[in-house]
Amino acid sequence: QDAIGIVFPGLNRLDYASGEYWPEKITTVVDPEVLDFIERHLWFITLPPRAGDFNVLDQTNISIEGARALAEAADEVWEAALARDLERFGRGYKASFDAQVSMFPLMKSRTVTETINQYRDKALAWKLAGAGGGGYLALVSERPIENAIRIRIRRERPV
Repeated sequence: QDAIGIVFPGLNRLDYASGEYWPEKITTVVDPEVLDFIERHLWFITLPPRAGDFNVLDQTNISIEGARALAEAADEVWEAALARDLERFGRGYKASFDAQVSMFPLMKSRTVTETINQYRDKALAWKLAGAGGGGYLALVSERPIENAIRIRIRRERPV
């Protein structure tokens, strides 16, 4: 999914068939109002590297309930982004983080918790982005976040 995010322009929803590696369906949104909405409200904070022996998959707790919670949160984020509904976007985004942490508890290290606490009053929600559940803390916020990286979504190029 990370490679698809780099290669395809716009906002992309990936739907997978059970057990498949490549999505069976990719839905792309290039509506400038939707992309502008996301760019205005999503901010990245750099996290320090994890320890060399860290394995996010240790203590994994994948369950049907956890996968369902993650899928429902993803649906809410998608629908809220299309509707440009910031409160709902934040709710779904936070629910997605909580569902991931319930299945991969080591994602939420002490450093991640401390960083969340530092921005808790400035953000509506947060989620980890990057390899192994780290790299960046992606924050949903009504206003710009000081010292954060503002995301830019690649737009479709005219043909």
